[in-house]
Parts: sequence; C-alpha cells; structure tokens
Amino acid sequence: MPDIIISEFMQPSAVDDLRRDFDVLYDETLHKRLDELYALGRDARAICIRDETQIRGAFFDAFPNLKAVGRLGVGLDNIDVPGCRQRGIAVLPATGANEVSVAELTIAGLMMLVRGATYFATPQVVAGQWPRGRLIGREVSGRTLGIVGFGRIGRHVARRAQGLDMTVIAADPHVADDDPVWARTGVRKVSFDHVWDNADAISLHLPLTPDTRNLVSAGVIARFKPGTILVNVARGGIVDDAALAAALTDGRLGGALLDVYATEPVPADNPFHGVPNLILTPHIGATTEEARARTGHMTADGVRAVLTGSIPDTAIV
Repeated sequence: MPDIIISEFMQPSAVDDLRRDFDVLYDETLHKRLDELYALGRDARAICIRDETQIRGAFFDAFPNLKAVGRLGVGLDNIDVPGCRQRGIAVLPATGANEVSVAELTIAGLMMLVRGATYFATPQVVAGQWPRGRLIGREVSGRTLGIVGFGRIGRHVARRAQGLDMTVIAADPHVADDDPVWARTGVRKVSFDHVWDNADAISLHLPLTPDTRNLVSAGVIARFKPGTILVNVARGGIVDDAALAAALTDGRLGGALLDVYATEPVPADNPFHGVPNLILTPHIGATTEEARARTGHMTADGVRAVLTGSIPDTAIV
C-alpha cells in the first residue's frame, strides 16, 4: 500500500520529488472512483488533492493512519478542517503559490470590461466590418477599485491596479484599522457599504463562509453605481448569480467576470444565457504553468516535512 496517494493533478516534477523518498500512487482521476480510493487508504500517511476529493465523513474511516492532507491550492471548502485537527492530521494549503496568477486574471478581466467589447471584435473585422462606433470604451486610469477581502491576493491586485493609476479602497473586517499594511500599500480601509456605494469596479477576494455566502445579494447589487464592473475570482456562492445576470441584462452594470460558481461545472439551466458584457471562465484563476509548478512543489515539500517530523509554518494543525 502507498505512503502517499495523489488523487488529482499534480505537477509531474513534484510527484517525482516525492517518489524519491516515498511510495507514491499518482492517479489524477482517482477522486472519481471513491471505492477504489478508500480501499487504498488503509496505510496511507498523506494524500494530495485539489478541489474534487472530499476530506470528510467516510474518508476518515478509510484513512486511519493519515498524517497530512496536501491541498494543491488554498481553498478549503472540500476539507473538514476541524475533523482533521481532531485527528491530528495537518492540512497543508499551498499558501501564496497562485497569488500572482489570480491577481493577473482579475486585472485582465477588469481592463477588458472597462474598455468594453474591444477585444471581441475579431469576427467583425475579419468579415470586413468596421464597428468602431460601438467599441468606444473607458479607461481604468482614475477610476476607483474596491477590493473586498484584503488578504494576500487582494494586496497583489491592489498593487497592480495602482500601477494603472487607479484609486484603490478595500474592505476587510479581519484586517485591523491600525494594521501597517494600510500605510505600506497606500490603500484606504473602508466598510463594505462604502465599497458598494462608491467603487467603479469591485473585486472579490474572500473565502466562502456562512457570513460571505450571498454577500453580494440583489440588494447589494442594486446599490452599485451605474456601469460598475464586478470581478469574482474568489469562491462561487458569494454572489447571487441570478441577480447579477439580471443587472447586466438591464444594463445597470458595466460588466462582470466570473471564474467561480455555486455549482461547478455550471448547470445547463444557469442564468447566464445571452447575458451581455459577461466573461465566464471555468475556475482557472490559479491555473497557469507557473502556479501549477509552485503549487506542486510547495505541496510536496509540505507533505515531506510532515512525514519526516516537521510542521511547516503554513500548516493548519
């Protein structure tokens, strides 16, 4: 039986690193075959997962000797963290590995949506059309970006937005008013209400919790300034998707980019059919070649540390 099971995609070079020291079973589709996964778990001391493998309930019974869960990402929605802590299992998120990738997608979507449909004119131009009149967009320079959730990714987004001459404000009740990060970044701390009422563009960087579920509700969206841009690369369920689709269809909002959804993949009866000024991506914010490499090797290093008697600083124990 393997020491380490990897049930979803992991950078091959990181898998090879682990194989030098441990017996590793790597099958990136194993999360789809739970009976097989659970049958392999009796002697496993670590498992490496992404979003699909559920670490809760019957999983714990199948993995009685588990010491570490390597999370190839940072979201913990699919992990019963208190259950792991109770059993002495270290949870190892790849903290910091994908921050640049997520921040770059945020800024790319923001710029495309503020500028308008400019980047979607290729078919018309190729066909000999010249739709200049309807492609008059706006500049991001001088506009106010409201960041909701001022953790590590939010701070990356802020720095890039400031480089585009945007004014950046941020709301995060978990970052104290006197935290030096506000002075260091030049970002003004405000309330959620201030962001909803004053930002020209809003970018969400929050975990999904009972407090943040449907945080951006129909009532909140109704408060946005006309033409506001919304970007959600955080977690599905934070935004009321139906209310957002209605506001875009009515022309009250300037556009939105969604990379995450309450149900993934998105069901066929989703509210986004025919909605204008909307960019949808399939949860790829953290998926770049560079981020995958960083995530894989950070996770491998964390698992190795736990199995050899150390606890990384980023571990949840």
